[in-house]
Amino acid sequence: MQFTAEEAGTLEQILKWRRDVRHFRTDPVPEDIMARLQAAMAAAPSVGNARPWRVFRVKDPDLRSAVRAGFERCNREAAAGYDDASRADYMRLKLAGLDAAPEHLAVFTVTDPEAGRGLGRRTMPETLHQSTAMAVHTLWLAARAENLGLGMVSILDPGDIERLFDVPDGWEFSAYLCIGWPEFTDDTPLLHRVGWQENLPTDWVER
Repeated sequence: MQFTAEEAGTLEQILKWRRDVRHFRTDPVPEDIMARLQAAMAAAPSVGNARPWRVFRVKDPDLRSAVRAGFERCNREAAAGYDDASRADYMRLKLAGLDAAPEHLAVFTVTDPEAGRGLGRRTMPETLHQSTAMAVHTLWLAARAENLGLGMVSILDPGDIERLFDVPDGWEFSAYLCIGWPEFTDDTPLLHRVGWQENLPTDWVER
């Protein structure tokens, strides 16, 4: 299939406007859209076609509350690691959309899946986690194309999340995602807007 310049431009806009969203409306996401997001994630590449990602759609209020409590604890510990000036900047950041986002996804990676029969990962087993990361990014772009926001909550203890969801041995926590309609759209990333850090260029160096 050949894509047009207009279609390439649409992808460029989706990439440009992809954001780690923290401010959500509480409106539910229709099931047909969630089905399209699931299908988009299934289209992601993976090492040896291993498909190592496993996803829980977290609806249970008690599970959500436990994740929220874990975030609060880890956030306090993270804040304590900064000096006074940086801690004040840190505490002004909104680092999670856990309270308002209507959809929560807990994503895990199977570290020894039968699928793929080991192809491509014998010397680089980390490619399983890389495959899950590509699946998350594919989902992220698909959500943006649906005019949804997605935010990744990284201030969590992986072991706590694995125990909370009672996952089998060999499953490792990869990502906790909040999805919903953003309260606002902005072409300036949050960390730029608050002066935390600008994007750094990615140099391609000839060797």
